[in-house]
Order: sequence, then structure tokens, then C-alpha cells
Amino acid sequence: MQFGDEFVGKRVVITGAAGIYGGWIAAAFAKAGATLCLSDFRRDLLDGVVARLGLNPATTLLHGTELTQSDSIRELAALVAAEWGAPDIVINNAGVYPRTGELLYLAEAEFDRIMSVNVRAPFLVVQAMARLMIAQTVPGVFVNIGSGAARQMPTGSVTYCMSKTALERLSKGQALELAPHKIRVNVVEPGFAPGSDFSHLPAEYVDRMTARIPLARNSGPDDTPGAVMFLCSAAAAYITGTAIAVDGGNSIGTYQPASNS
Repeated sequence: MQFGDEFVGKRVVITGAAGIYGGWIAAAFAKAGATLCLSDFRRDLLDGVVARLGLNPATTLLHGTELTQSDSIRELAALVAAEWGAPDIVINNAGVYPRTGELLYLAEAEFDRIMSVNVRAPFLVVQAMARLMIAQTVPGVFVNIGSGAARQMPTGSVTYCMSKTALERLSKGQALELAPHKIRVNVVEPGFAPGSDFSHLPAEYVDRMTARIPLARNSGPDDTPGAVMFLCSAAAAYITGTAIAVDGGNSIGTYQPASNS
């Protein structure tokens, strides 16, 4: 998807920027001429992202954000305020997806971690960044990265699914309350990606998951970023409080390839 020079000079914050989706989103905005603030709890990996994308280290903001700690989120917002005044676009991409096992055996600390990163952190990030936008009268855009798991409930991932359902409801509330300030909030639900250097997936698992996707392929580096950038563009100026699934139809339901026999 082409956006001309629409994103040139736009100030974009991306959490979880060292992950697979975060890296893809960062690459797309960088290619479109945006100025980036990259956030990840693995601060040491962000220098590698800067080098890989050919970003200017002098103009790219980096922050090692521990999203389970509100002070760290406030530090991220303070960095953005000091350097930019306010962001134009914020992508809440960071999340955790552990298979935690049955609820009877789920540790309280693990429950808290999932809800903290997947729900509490996007609440605090939007709160802090929206205050900056309002103070600077910036008609900003937020995109929260959700999941088709918001409408599913398999055993072993109940807490994750619950967190993504909560994120979508939170996003609608944020969209409603921030609309008077000309700030939009939407959700993108990425499709299945076959892991990365930081989240390796076994080949047999990848094959099994791919076979379930109606469009018969995994999510690639242009899919999720294309939807994110569309929602941040002028073409989506009248869209807020919605969720877009970019998953090849995987969230529709169980897909069974037709038999040749």
C-alpha cells in the first residue's frame, strides 16, 4: 500500500519494536519517512534494529521500557515529551503470548504478568501519550495490536485470550473518550507468523498452523504494517474504535482443506 509522503516526518512510537511484528511495523514507517521512537524491554536489541533498518541514530529515540512497571512507561512518555513534545502515532505492539496450561495450575504471578503487559500497559501508554497529544493539540492516532484470540477460548491459553478481549474493549473505550480531542484508536489483529530469532517455533507446528489458514499462507512483512499504516492514514480519518483482522481468514472459524478424493 502506497501513502506518498503522508508519513514523512511523522513521529511514531512503537512498543515491542525488537519483536517480529514490531520490526516489520518499524521498517514500514521508516521506509515511509517517519521519525521513530523504538521501545522494547530488551534495550540491547534496539541498536540492532536501528542498524538493520538503516535508521539515523541521531534522530531515532530508543527506550528500554519495562511495561509491567508504570514508572518505566512514564519515563518513555517523558523522553517523547522532551524530544518531540508529542507523538503523532503510537503503536502498542508489545505483548506476551505464553501457553500457560490449565487455569487450575496457573500461577498468580503469571496471570498478573499477562494482564499487565497485554492490557494495563496499553492503558497506561495511551493515557500518557494522549495527554501529550492533547497538550500540543495533535490529532494523533493509536493502533493497539490485538489478536483473533479475542474471540476464541482454547484450553491452555485462557488468560491470553481474555487479555486480548479486554484490549479490544479498552480500545473502544479509548476511542470513545478521545474522539472529542480528534484522537483515533483502533485495533489490528495480525495473522500467524512463523516465529523469529527471538520466538522460535518448531517446523511441524508452523505447518499445522498454516494448514488451517483459508488463504493458505502465513503473515508476511507487509500484511500487518499495511493495515496499521492504513488506519494511521488520512484514508482512515473517519475510522475509530474498530478492529481489523489481518489473518488470511484464520479467525473466521476452523478451516478444513477440501479432500481430493
